[in-house]
Amino acid sequence: MEILALLTSGLLEALEPLNLLLIVIGVTLGLFIGAMPGLGSVNGVAILLPITFLVPPASAIIFLAAIYYGAMYGGAISSITLGIPGASTAVATTFDGRPLAMKGRASLALVTAAIASFVGGTVSIILFTAFAPMLASVALSFGNPEIFALMLLAFATFVGLGGDDIPKTILSICLGLVFAAVGFDEISGEPRLVFFGIPGFLHGINFLVLAIGVYGIGEMLWTIDTTRGKITTTEAKMSVKGVFADAKEGITQGWRGTSIGSFLGFFVGILPAAGATPGSLMSYGVAKLTSRDPGSYGKGNPDGVAAPEAANNSASTGSMLPMLTLGIPGSPTTAILLGGMVIWGLTPGPRLFTDEPAFVWGLIGSFYVSNFFALVINLSFIPLFIWMLRMPFTILAPMIFVLSIVGGYAATNDMHDVWLMIAFGLGAFFLRKFDYPLAPAVLAIVLGPIAEPTLRQSLLLSSGDPSIFFTRPIAGPITVIAIILILLPLFGMIRDRVRRREKPAT
Repeated sequence: MEILALLTSGLLEALEPLNLLLIVIGVTLGLFIGAMPGLGSVNGVAILLPITFLVPPASAIIFLAAIYYGAMYGGAISSITLGIPGASTAVATTFDGRPLAMKGRASLALVTAAIASFVGGTVSIILFTAFAPMLASVALSFGNPEIFALMLLAFATFVGLGGDDIPKTILSICLGLVFAAVGFDEISGEPRLVFFGIPGFLHGINFLVLAIGVYGIGEMLWTIDTTRGKITTTEAKMSVKGVFADAKEGITQGWRGTSIGSFLGFFVGILPAAGATPGSLMSYGVAKLTSRDPGSYGKGNPDGVAAPEAANNSASTGSMLPMLTLGIPGSPTTAILLGGMVIWGLTPGPRLFTDEPAFVWGLIGSFYVSNFFALVINLSFIPLFIWMLRMPFTILAPMIFVLSIVGGYAATNDMHDVWLMIAFGLGAFFLRKFDYPLAPAVLAIVLGPIAEPTLRQSLLLSSGDPSIFFTRPIAGPITVIAIILILLPLFGMIRDRVRRREKPAT
């Protein structure tokens, strides 16, 4: 009952005129910031941070959190309509969102993404409200072996992302891991894989640069090649009746992915240094791995849109939990929010809930309000997003190219990355021509920088003994499950070969 009383007071504070106005403005700004390739919630919150000094500290954090929520919704917009991930958190949404748009079902993809985001956000806020202290202690119990075991579990889901051609999938994963290793070694500090001695490779390969190159420029080249210039416009229709029909279809076909993303995304989000991007990618992999029709993923399955969108919104709330309860940011965006709180004289940590209850519960109350307004505003702007798809492809193609270049440069402010992005676009086009899956490579470059240092630090901790991944109470079961999932497709491939050999004899 005490939690309900505190939550009620927090909701009342969030609904105060100034805070409500800041929530609406923040969510709207976040929606368009998230939709712009190369920006995303990190840049949006960082750019608008100085403005918040004009309002009280509690209102400032509420405003920045609303931008964060809006950006999580907005990332799906350009992923679906243009095939360019608005942010790294929306890369997995491109896998099925863009094919749906190309089929003239962009409205279904956008509505499904909005509903899944709302459900994922709501579930995570409820979990946050009810179990914050307990979940914070769970997050603390995850050391390097546990985090590596979790990354291994994510890699196990990758095998199912590349279809039945397991060798090509493994090669795709290896390519991603190679790109993830470019730059300085995190432990020894030595440069490695600096191709041709080009200095630009010293800072590594930015994931967003690779994602925009692969799914922006690569997708544009693929569309031009497959249509041979015959395509003029993408069929896209929109009506009020159609929105309700799409909502019903999205809920019916996407409920399983939404459920997986809501809980898995939150759990990954509360882990320090993980964040929404790994959560959305892992949720997509698990949703496909557990589906009765995994072959439909990547071809326009609404469940493939719902899983990552529910996950990235759920993870965004989850990443707030270690920031508030432990003073440890769970994502790059919450790191900026943490800095803002320190500037305003607020000290994140275990005592924040007792020393500043009005601030904490006002912020939690704003999560509920922001999530609701994000859904309403997102659905209201869907006709505008659909209108974009009605433009002739002769206009869309150069627009995609320009947005990709601008987004790639905005991510790092380095022309080296722009040329690298164009190279990735060309490489992705030729890989698709030879029927190599791209998703495993993209996912590997996300989790590679997390998996490698945790693996090496775990082995340093155990003096090189790999049994550390099996003997620890949390890491052990996760590692075993991951190994089983990795071996299952191999057993299936062997079984199919045996059946093909036996068939002529019968």
